[in-house]
Amino acid sequence: MPVKPKAVALISGGLDSMLAARVVQQQGVHVEGINFFTGFCVEGHTHAIRKRDQARPKRNNALWVAEQLGIKLHIIDIIEEYKKVVINPKHGYGANLNPCLDCKIFMVGKAREWIAENDFDFIVTGEVIGQRPMSQRKDTMPVVARESGAEDRLLRPLCAKNLPPTLPEREGWVQRDQLFDFSGRSRKPQMALAEQFGFEDYAQPAGGCCFLTDRNYSAKLQDLWQARGTRDYELDDIMLLKVGRHIRPRPNFKMIIAREEGETRFLQGYRKSFIHMHPVSHRGPLVLIDGTPDADDLLLAARLTARYSQGRDAERVEVSVVRNGVSESLSVAPISSQEMPDEWHI
Repeated sequence: MPVKPKAVALISGGLDSMLAARVVQQQGVHVEGINFFTGFCVEGHTHAIRKRDQARPKRNNALWVAEQLGIKLHIIDIIEEYKKVVINPKHGYGANLNPCLDCKIFMVGKAREWIAENDFDFIVTGEVIGQRPMSQRKDTMPVVARESGAEDRLLRPLCAKNLPPTLPEREGWVQRDQLFDFSGRSRKPQMALAEQFGFEDYAQPAGGCCFLTDRNYSAKLQDLWQARGTRDYELDDIMLLKVGRHIRPRPNFKMIIAREEGETRFLQGYRKSFIHMHPVSHRGPLVLIDGTPDADDLLLAARLTARYSQGRDAERVEVSVVRNGVSESLSVAPISSQEMPDEWHI
């Protein structure tokens, strides 16, 4: 009996990677999935804690896609290795702090290592020519294949007919006439193919879970690097940057202010790591203080905390400040909007 070819598919949780894996599956190839955890693709967590996202699925989309495909999914933590991609991308950033081309090269390179270690034959991705301005252009696709080391063991089933034949096609592991020639940013061909395969529920077709593509998130990460004087981060930093209202009244400290109950519960887990405060005379948010504030800074922070409480129009608000396990109470006048320049908001 001939040996069944084996492929690993990069599964992001989006529609394209799901379709690419199914196209190869249907040609009799044994497919398993691989998902790389960078820390930046954490939309499921955001949906779980924000009231406005309550209607959205609370799931890991990559695991959910693997379940729909009936394949094994390998989730690999690359947080530490991925830092060099985010901090110093060879090919630069996109519109924000998204190192898309370097990211794709890195992940395909990790997949190449994985297939070598696990005796698999080739790699499958859901890339489509012209879909993304940085990493999915006809001139950058050969760069990904070359610099990742995958070379022609990298198959892109959704746009393969627009590219030279790869090893899986030449070896007869997959038939080229059963692959596709999708191109451009329209998702209509993918949505039609999803309907053909019977996929009715899938992640937003034009979406993407990486927070580095988000302008507001990137501004917060840039601010963090500038304040600390180093381009570095930890997983807790990644998570905190996407929660709450971030305000930097002075260069030496910033405030993370919960906007609703779900964020308050999340930030409570960090109380022991930060100076924190909350109003006690009126209902109001939990606030974390990141940095090295002095007494005057804490007084200003307390006034800002009062502003975001139900006592914003009161003459005085009592605010509890906890530092190194010691609590004190400050009676402050809420800061007015005229005293808050726009540049304080990150």
